[in-house]
Amino acid sequence: MLSAEILIPDAEGLSRAGALLRAGRLVAFPTETVYGLGADATNDRAVAAIFEAKGRPRFNPLIVHVADIAAARRIARFTRAADQLAEAFWPGALTLVLPLRPEAGISPLVTAGLDTVALRLPDHPVAHALLAAFGGPVAAPSANPSGAVSPTRAEHVIEGLGERIAGILDGGPCPVGVESTIVGFDPAPVLLRPGGLPVEAIEDCMGLRLRAGGTGEKPNAPGQLASHYAPGARVVLEARTPPAGALWLGFGPDCAGAAINLSPAGDLVEAAAGLFQALRALDAQAAPGQVIAVAPVPGHGLGRAINDRLRRAAAPRG
Repeated sequence: MLSAEILIPDAEGLSRAGALLRAGRLVAFPTETVYGLGADATNDRAVAAIFEAKGRPRFNPLIVHVADIAAARRIARFTRAADQLAEAFWPGALTLVLPLRPEAGISPLVTAGLDTVALRLPDHPVAHALLAAFGGPVAAPSANPSGAVSPTRAEHVIEGLGERIAGILDGGPCPVGVESTIVGFDPAPVLLRPGGLPVEAIEDCMGLRLRAGGTGEKPNAPGQLASHYAPGARVVLEARTPPAGALWLGFGPDCAGAAINLSPAGDLVEAAAGLFQALRALDAQAAPGQVIAVAPVPGHGLGRAINDRLRRAAAPRG
């Protein structure tokens, strides 16, 4: 099987990536959160190839990435609250789940048959350039096998999907490091997944507290499955001291014995940016049966997204 083309995000590489997408092929690309696995969101066969490459269940919807708010409005109906959030946080690490316009031409595989669609305007120069080169909406979940640790570098995509996709735009490490925050409306805003935009920022913008919504049994947005973001080694949480025989993933200044410390200074931004890379590195070190034990991480700001990913990584595997 042929390996993916590694593309430099210059004019030639972006033109090639756009051509691959127009031909119905799959292209991985960087966003500020994680690398996405992109396909033409209007092409049923191309979108189906995402699910096949990842081994992703078809009931799990995808996020559509767009170049600007005008493109998003052509795909979905915006509420007043959605307008407020888009104006405040787009481009950025925020996904909005909104009523789908039937005339938008989005493949029903993208929405898993729901009457809503998840939309994001990414804040990364390579993602922007690719969307411009392609000229349409791009469906893109994280560019990794379903349920595995998300990719924040091009080499992570190569390891997981290198022989299953057509191209990889190498834009270097992703600065945020955890997936986007997802907000839906029913009709009030509801948190469907914590992520790279702190929930507190959204609540301050809206002047209200977000309640949690969505379930792992019947997802209405990506990232809701109970077991997700998981390395091969078993993960255990709330390890305040290094457990015997475990690889300890630390956080903060009191973890001198940690194999890796997400942030010795206790910086949640630094910890989020390095989370998936640290899980991958420890998984590569782990001997058969050895566990990864994770120190407590505060549950505010980006810590809420970090803890969400860690809980799903530690959940029993299906």
